[in-house]
Amino acid sequence: MQLYGNVEKSIPQKTVLKIVETIIVILSGWILFYGGFDRVAGWFGTGPFVAGDQQRRIILFGFILITYLRFWVTITVLLQRRMPWEEVFSVSFAFALYYIGFSLLGYQNQLPLAGLDILGIVIFLFGGWLNTVGELKRYRWKKRPENKGKLYTIGYFRYAMHINYFGDILWVSGFAILTRNWYSAIIPLWLFSFFIFFNIPKLDAYLSGKYGKAFVAYRKKTKKLIPFVY
Repeated sequence: MQLYGNVEKSIPQKTVLKIVETIIVILSGWILFYGGFDRVAGWFGTGPFVAGDQQRRIILFGFILITYLRFWVTITVLLQRRMPWEEVFSVSFAFALYYIGFSLLGYQNQLPLAGLDILGIVIFLFGGWLNTVGELKRYRWKKRPENKGKLYTIGYFRYAMHINYFGDILWVSGFAILTRNWYSAIIPLWLFSFFIFFNIPKLDAYLSGKYGKAFVAYRKKTKKLIPFVY
């Protein structure tokens, strides 16, 4: 699946992805507040279950709505490259995992909100900020004529080459923490592995070919994913 190097609006793909994303958000609300969890459990011959802490479920859905708005900014404004149909399916799967997966995993939690949950909220908000604001800064910089053909190495990207991906890992981790379900840890670990073994090598190969020595110099002095660590 070729992701980088082709500028294209990909309107059909983006339209389908927006529709699918909206449906997933609606399903998540149904699971959290309108008996969807028991309906899904019934398909597997279990339930009914007692709903978990309402504040927790409201915040979980708030996370979903914030991510949904950030997704629209990314798809509508920031994503200028071609989007293949394979990516539509993979992104749809990923967001179903986040929205529906975390809704199912956090639904039954009866614990009142505590310090660990506050930490999860902070991590979620900080990760979302790193990802979206970092991308917006780069987008505005790239739009300036004097920066055409140049590699962006400033802003948040001076701390890590793929700081936007680190932001993704953080907000997904914050989501997982809020569910207070150990199985939720699988999702950010999966995302971390996806970036390390698939997305980052593919993007680095593209950037190396496009920017040459400038990218080599940037890579030598900058951490790959996690600021000051890796």
